[in-house]
Amino acid sequence: MNILQIENLSKVYGKGETAVKALDNVSFSVKKGEFVAIIGPSGSGKSTLLHLLGGVDRPTSGKVLIDNTDIYKLNETQLAIFRRRQIGLIYQFYNLIPILTVEENITLPMLLDEHKVDPEQMKNIISSLGLENRTNHLPNQLSGGQQQRVSIGRALISNPAIMLADEPTGNLDSKNSDEILELLKMFNKTFNQTLIVITHDERIALQADRVISIEDGRVAKDEVIRP
Repeated sequence: MNILQIENLSKVYGKGETAVKALDNVSFSVKKGEFVAIIGPSGSGKSTLLHLLGGVDRPTSGKVLIDNTDIYKLNETQLAIFRRRQIGLIYQFYNLIPILTVEENITLPMLLDEHKVDPEQMKNIISSLGLENRTNHLPNQLSGGQQQRVSIGRALISNPAIMLADEPTGNLDSKNSDEILELLKMFNKTFNQTLIVITHDERIALQADRVISIEDGRVAKDEVIRP
């Protein structure tokens, strides 16, 4: 079953002679539970692709269907709600709210939706992330690796259809990078969480089920690493 379907996706910035085509007619699909790495040089269009998959920018043309919902047929309010519930975003620089505790940062998407947090689910996520003794700490009291763990917890709390990670280890040392990668793989395999990672880190790419290479705004290569 395809959880993500991208059809003829294009994004053009500017108009006329100054127009820049960041994405050019990109199409591919992702199955539920798949771990896909998207790689490419700087300026290749991979970050633009992530923004379009995450619903934070609108395409010039084409479709993005997540769990059979054409997300760009939604209005801004509907899209914001869908993004909060169905797309878990993990950023390179964590994007935590500095005045909220670890627990509050993780549960923020649920609180914004006025949904009750399942205590058992919260306990399991906190335990899996190794943050049992940090739930009442503020972000500035955590290491970089711990902050990224919090952002992973925030991405998972709503049981999203897909989890998108933008250079999730780009701001970490090698030890923390390895730990974060193992956590992402664990959630992917243990909980069948669909995971799409934008990265320039070859180590991450080689551990994915599939690697999609983007060059000049197009899919240059789509390789299955692990069937």
